[in-house]
Amino acid sequence: MTKHPHITITPPRGTPAPVVFDSPHSGSHYPDDFDYVVPLSMLRRGEDPCVEELFAAAPDYGAPLIAAEFSRMYIDPNRSAADLDPEMLDGEWPHPIEVSHKTKSGMGLIRSRSGRDRKPIYERKLSIEEVHNRIEQYWRPYHDALRDHLDSTHAAFGAAWHINCHSMPSKWATGFEKAGEPNENDYVLGNRDGTTAGAEFTELVRETLAGFGFHVGINDGQKGVELVRAYSDPAQERHSLQIEINRRLYWDERNMKKREGHFEEQRDIMTKLIETVCDYARSRAG
Repeated sequence: MTKHPHITITPPRGTPAPVVFDSPHSGSHYPDDFDYVVPLSMLRRGEDPCVEELFAAAPDYGAPLIAAEFSRMYIDPNRSAADLDPEMLDGEWPHPIEVSHKTKSGMGLIRSRSGRDRKPIYERKLSIEEVHNRIEQYWRPYHDALRDHLDSTHAAFGAAWHINCHSMPSKWATGFEKAGEPNENDYVLGNRDGTTAGAEFTELVRETLAGFGFHVGINDGQKGVELVRAYSDPAQERHSLQIEINRRLYWDERNMKKREGHFEEQRDIMTKLIETVCDYARSRAG
């Protein structure tokens, strides 16, 4: 395991495979300068809890695992660095800004709101300096690590497959058409409507999970965001697929803890998925 500032990278231990796994939202470190005004328990519900543990076997099958240690509520590595709300700042941002629907709903690069009732996270404007620091010290090193691993994998094998690992609440979150209703999907795979990963790879993952009896959605609400968009190019054999696991399968959302027995079951299923994906990628590479 390699420790980088604010990131953990676990290198391959088994026979190398042209696959990279990353978990950008499982971090639970809240830096001292965050200065939030909502309860920490509310912020923590924005985490993808223990997802990096569910995929911990990836290195045993030859694939590195990259995981953020910092909370996405501080800065979200799964957003563009330009996806920033200028109304949050105490001055003029010196770089281009591209406000997405995520930012408009308070869930951009720097979140402005938290919880189902969308409470403001801050009682103040953020300085240009502190936002710049968050980008350079947290966001950029994460992107650099992921890009470097994908580039080196592609250079070595002529292809790279990327699994972007997440979990989702058992009820549709605020901002979705079905907000507050139970999410019937056990898993959702996102390839941004077929633009970030080939159909064969997506179907392999869907079929593997469905084989365990799960309901698997494709681009159902969760299509994938920046990390699958930025580093994919299926025509050049660069495939990025987002996977969302419904938290009810492994996590007690009320008491914020692992569901005993269920967590281990999901971890074992993810291990089998990892093995299947790595075997597939080796067979297709070169």
